[in-house]
Amino acid sequence: MTTPEAFAAIALAAVACDGRLGREEAHALRRQLENLSLYSNSSDATMSELFDRLLLLLREEGVQGLIASALPQLNRIQQQSALAVAAHLVHADRKITAEETDLLDQLTRQMTLPDNEARMIVEAIVALNRDMLDS
Repeated sequence: MTTPEAFAAIALAAVACDGRLGREEAHALRRQLENLSLYSNSSDATMSELFDRLLLLLREEGVQGLIASALPQLNRIQQQSALAVAAHLVHADRKITAEETDLLDQLTRQMTLPDNEARMIVEAIVALNRDMLDS
């Protein structure tokens, strides 16, 4: 798995962990990735091929298999960014499922980030997406 595949795999795991991958989630995922320099020069065909490969791996190995294949391919900084994107995708709609919470908890434990760094990233994204008027 290449670095671009691995990074996208973590984001895909975040939107697919509840067993559903809706059109809106797929578009949000694609928009998130297209804003990153890693994918900015990728054509529609290249992105479609990337997602086809990742969706096949997701079907064959499940969310945890996808993550297990991806994490070793990402260095510390890439893991930080992948976790932030995953947390953002999970929290952006403000409808967090138990599966999504479990996925973020698993990612924070599986990443090779220093003490509580992963947890702090997730907490920052939660705060960023929190609507104080809802409290």
